[in-house]
Amino acid sequence: MPTIPSSDPVQTGTATNYRKPFLTITFLFFMWGFITVMNDVLIPHLKEVFELSYFQAALIQFAFFGAFFIISLLYFIVSVSKGDPISKIGYKNGIIIGLLLCGLGCCLFYPATIFQRYGIFLSALFVLASGVTILQIAANPYAAILGKPETASSRLNLAQGFNSFGATLAPLIGALLLYKVFSNGEITVESLKIPYLIYGGLFFVLVLIIKTIKLPSFKNTESLEKGLHVLKFRHVVLGMIAIFVYVGGEVTIGSFLINFFKLDNIAGMSESQGGVFLSYYWGGAMIGRFLGSIAMGSMTDRIQKYTLMAGLSILSFLVIYVITGVQNNDGVFSLELIPFAQIQFFLFFLVINYLAFMVGGSRPSRILTLFASIVIILLAIMIMADGTVAFWSAIAIGAFNSILWSNIFTLAIKDLGKYTSQASSLLVMMIVGGAIVPIIQGAVADEIGIQLSFIVPIICYAYLIFYGLSGYQVKPIKE
Repeated sequence: MPTIPSSDPVQTGTATNYRKPFLTITFLFFMWGFITVMNDVLIPHLKEVFELSYFQAALIQFAFFGAFFIISLLYFIVSVSKGDPISKIGYKNGIIIGLLLCGLGCCLFYPATIFQRYGIFLSALFVLASGVTILQIAANPYAAILGKPETASSRLNLAQGFNSFGATLAPLIGALLLYKVFSNGEITVESLKIPYLIYGGLFFVLVLIIKTIKLPSFKNTESLEKGLHVLKFRHVVLGMIAIFVYVGGEVTIGSFLINFFKLDNIAGMSESQGGVFLSYYWGGAMIGRFLGSIAMGSMTDRIQKYTLMAGLSILSFLVIYVITGVQNNDGVFSLELIPFAQIQFFLFFLVINYLAFMVGGSRPSRILTLFASIVIILLAIMIMADGTVAFWSAIAIGAFNSILWSNIFTLAIKDLGKYTSQASSLLVMMIVGGAIVPIIQGAVADEIGIQLSFIVPIICYAYLIFYGLSGYQVKPIKE
């Protein structure tokens, strides 16, 4: 993954030059967050249609996140041997290629529904994820350069927040389209056809928008080191493992939540009902990322900082609360809000999340250790408890997962200098954890049941505690 390049923007004399481009790039973050989390709705749907085991259903994430590894590996190989591909073709063209692949992957769901072959669905997801991978590589630097360099981090955090907003809406819209609008009351493969054609159409529309919008030009002046010298850094190697287990743990939890909600001793929910509450899981992640961007930012006035964090948390919750209350009854939309008495545990966990940010401060290692520890506690409650407590403990994990990725990434590339770009590529490759860990939990779930299988992500987060306490420490090497 390329590092943020130095910019050479096209100046037109106004401060609003970057507004439209940044809004467009932010929508890219929204779309890939949306389409990625659609897998969490897709897994229980295809599991029932094709009568799959948990292991077989987890192949959905294996195909999706396996593409991240393969495409990133190919990109890394080309980068260290031939030079940065995106720098050669341009970041705008890189984004267009990514969007075209995303659109193609979505459209491949159409023949997959006609032939009703699980393998074709997996192939479509691989193509779709290949596009998302290229977007990850190209869009992050673009978001960083669309404005002043000193505010680049703030823009990236904001864009990531909208990525989580897409993830929050995906379960709601996906459940609505799959189980109500296009299902005729039945769970069939046919109900996937139109929704994914709609998603594909949106990606193609974005291609046209990107082609017509004037984006700033820039040069990447940083040279890319050849060889694998970066692997001599202990904190990089341990950070690669941390990315692997974090993405693996986060993805496997989201993948099996709806199946967890369906358990009679937890909530006994249908898949469509579970999709609604999955939005609270990803909504918590959205809230956590917005709070993290403030907590770890440059604001020095503590009262102002914590007041802003509290207000943003409340506002974000209200948005989620209203969105999840939208109901569709035979084509008639209405607002049926969940009684506050039923979501008091979620509000309680949001308070805990807020206090955890206050305790963690702006130190990435401390935040990583504290949040990973809380996730382990919540997972343990999921395994040992029943009913409401276990249900909302599962949902609360999203809020504490929120900024673990950024903290791990920041710690893993610290003080690398000329090796930073190479380390970034290797870290992106470790997203493959999202392909491996879910199938491990799927196999475990087939043997001991879905509730006990959450012991698998506990092991993942235990490693993150180690990395936050010790593994992140930089130990210089001799040249």
